[in-house]
Amino acid sequence: MSSEKPYIVIDGHLDLSMNAMEWNRDLRWTVKDIRTSEEGMTDLPDRGNNTVSFPSMKAGNIKLCIATLIARYAKPDHPSGGWNSPEQAWGMTSAQLAWYKEMEKHGHLVQIKQLSDLQYFADNKPTFKNDPMGFILSLEGADSLVTFDHLYERYNQGLRAIGPAHYGPGTYAYGTDSDAPLSTKGKELLYKMDELGIVLDATHLCDSAFWEALELYKGPVWASHNNCRSLVDHNRQFTDEQIKALIERDAIIGLPLDAWMMVPNWQRAISHPSNTSVTLNDMMNHMEHICQIAGNANHVAIGTDLDGGFGTEQGPSDLDTIADLQKIPTLLKERGFSHEEIEGVMYKNWLRKIKEILPE
Repeated sequence: MSSEKPYIVIDGHLDLSMNAMEWNRDLRWTVKDIRTSEEGMTDLPDRGNNTVSFPSMKAGNIKLCIATLIARYAKPDHPSGGWNSPEQAWGMTSAQLAWYKEMEKHGHLVQIKQLSDLQYFADNKPTFKNDPMGFILSLEGADSLVTFDHLYERYNQGLRAIGPAHYGPGTYAYGTDSDAPLSTKGKELLYKMDELGIVLDATHLCDSAFWEALELYKGPVWASHNNCRSLVDHNRQFTDEQIKALIERDAIIGLPLDAWMMVPNWQRAISHPSNTSVTLNDMMNHMEHICQIAGNANHVAIGTDLDGGFGTEQGPSDLDTIADLQKIPTLLKERGFSHEEIEGVMYKNWLRKIKEILPE
């Protein structure tokens, strides 16, 4: 890790509550302790390989993250599976929200709902060991919204961003590995999001839904965790045309660290960092590509997804825990990024956009 003063970090995508409520991880433990507790477990690919916990986030100077609620509703023929009803999915996201609230009560987290909640950024102190970490609530996949009354309820609870789709066919929009136009409910969701000022997270939208959503939705847009299709050819990634369209909307694109999205020809359960060359520099390749399209570094940031169902078995070989994000500034400096641009990547680009979207 760099010996220089640590940079403040904003991570644009973490599934903290999913790990707590479905993976049964107490994120107050160290990464090492969580790994030890999972020795011998085989129910999930990342058992014993996790990279995220509150102590490791503090060690990495992660001051704020965009944190998800996630529970997919899946009809019986859904290829990726999920909850059997939207009501069950709503129940799971409600449990996840309850966990965030408990972590607030214990002083580990603080929810950012409005501009005044960002006051603790004002002193810009380089470390914050005893401070709670901020989180902005985002919904990854909208299927848990049983009705639009549920949308208003979540907004009042602080929901500030929605990605309408996840994997496969959804109620509101189709996502990764599928393709279809927006449903009638999907279009209505966008109109209501626009009225409320909820951010459209373009991540996971299938190609047809992506273009339709950008045409219909007039509010703020970002992409919490996406890489480039020109470097890794898969529909989960953005084409150069999609990247240009997002830049035109002044979007921020967070770069994820899931190996199969970083390097081509990754084979799940076969490829591994020990037998495949994948490092943090591969994230830099995607980042530089977006910067070249934009002509500047104002639209790239970090959106690790490091706890999104994978761990060290499917991550960069030079990252053991999320604290290793502090290696990124040195890599950016080696590529000619200025100090101001590095600050933008690490936190200021996200912070600028967050300030624009939070209500007074």
